[in-house]
Amino acid sequence: MTDEFVEDRFNWRLPFYVAGGGLIMVLLIELCPAFIILEMFYFFILVPLLVLIMLGIAIASAVGKRTKRSISILLAMTLYCGSSWLLWRSFMDVRPAERWLLHSRTYKAEVLAQPSPKNGELQHMEWDGWGFPGAGNTVVYLVYDPNDSLLPAARSHSSGNFKGIPCEVSRVRRLESHWYSVLFYTDTDWDNCNCN
Repeated sequence: MTDEFVEDRFNWRLPFYVAGGGLIMVLLIELCPAFIILEMFYFFILVPLLVLIMLGIAIASAVGKRTKRSISILLAMTLYCGSSWLLWRSFMDVRPAERWLLHSRTYKAEVLAQPSPKNGELQHMEWDGWGFPGAGNTVVYLVYDPNDSLLPAARSHSSGNFKGIPCEVSRVRRLESHWYSVLFYTDTDWDNCNCN
């Protein structure tokens, strides 16, 4: 009777370990240059596979009259899916912040080492991007703005045309004082504005 009681404990650690593992996995994926392909693999293959495995273990535990163990596994599965989805949903905010936190010195040096911009353009470099054949490419630039003229656009999350950037952009995000990430519309880049 004692062995059965020990096996049917609710494991409080399991849900938090599983959810934490999901968060760490997504954060690591977002650091990779080929993050779109890895995210697709993770969310469309690995997550469903892990959910099926956890669901199978939970059902087997419930059939074996270990309902507390089954509940902890179901909670772990729910937290895992929820935390992974939440982080994936906010990748447009998490990925730039994560990359900036880890590599800002290198990025700043690369931008500032470039020759002075022409025609009043802001100093910049291609910082990130993604796309698929037929769907187009999306480019994000790291922009140095010594006057912080992009600050109002970053605060209001507005799109549009801004002084020092040749094309209309989808989003401006402030990384720190004078430094911004600028998301261009798909199939548009600094030298090729997609004017229809």
